[in-house]
Amino acid sequence: MAMAEQRNDKPGRSAAPRTGWLSRIAPGVRKAFAKRDTPENLWVKCPDTGEMIYRPDLEAALWVTPSGHHMRIGAEARLRYTFDEGKFERIASPSTPDDPLKFPDIKPYPERLKQARKASNEPDAIAIGYGTIQGQAAVVAVQDFAFMGGSLGMAEGEAFIKAAQEAVRRDVPFVIFTASGGARMQEGTLSLMQLARTTLAVNEVKAAGLPYVVVLTDPTTGGVMASYAMLGDVHLAEPNALIGFAGRRVIEQTIRETLPPGFQRAEFLMERGMVDKVVARSELIGVLSSILKTLMMGRARLSAA
Repeated sequence: MAMAEQRNDKPGRSAAPRTGWLSRIAPGVRKAFAKRDTPENLWVKCPDTGEMIYRPDLEAALWVTPSGHHMRIGAEARLRYTFDEGKFERIASPSTPDDPLKFPDIKPYPERLKQARKASNEPDAIAIGYGTIQGQAAVVAVQDFAFMGGSLGMAEGEAFIKAAQEAVRRDVPFVIFTASGGARMQEGTLSLMQLARTTLAVNEVKAAGLPYVVVLTDPTTGGVMASYAMLGDVHLAEPNALIGFAGRRVIEQTIRETLPPGFQRAEFLMERGMVDKVVARSELIGVLSSILKTLMMGRARLSAA
């Protein structure tokens, strides 16, 4: 019998399931301490230091890491952070054809748009809102880099024009947060046409005597930087934001020289007059509100005269 019992204890033999001493004393304790499902993305890695940051803490800090790195944020979050108490009116953008040129690609262009819309819950790369910023009414447009690199296409051009027209109609300032990798190649020359169209829209805002303020976020490059991102009455930028037309490597290969440290970063451009002020995200709303109220006071004086 002893030998049989030893054989039954060997792996592969049927034997009574073993339980820990704690489960025998308090039945059901195993379930109480069972492994619980951990929510996805509960921890976020800081791109600068590699530190793992608790997501709720990062959200409370407006997505700025302890090292000071300003992480990219989506359009909806940016609008909530900008307007008083996170309340605003969404302004719908005009609809445009999804694939006007029937662009051939490894993945069909409509499929890329479908995936981007599902991931961002936005129809395209620019979202528009109307509300108050510390009491000052304004129309705000936000460019989302997560939506196909914030690339400028027909939909973005129409959204920008719509935002500018709404600012004129409501007689309020127009603010845009830029973030883009440039023109959308799937729309070819139709994309490039938006540089001129958005410039004309900016002129309409300025002709109405209304402020147009640009907040440059990381990254603002390509055709966007070469058009409406550099046409503001005031240019603010988030710390260390990449701002430029062509990439650093392309420029170095073209001019055959090594560019200085910090080239195309917000602080570098502020030192050379292309950016008026570099502002941390936690201070941005106060600075933006002050600028808008000051510029609108000037408009009131002109109207009275």
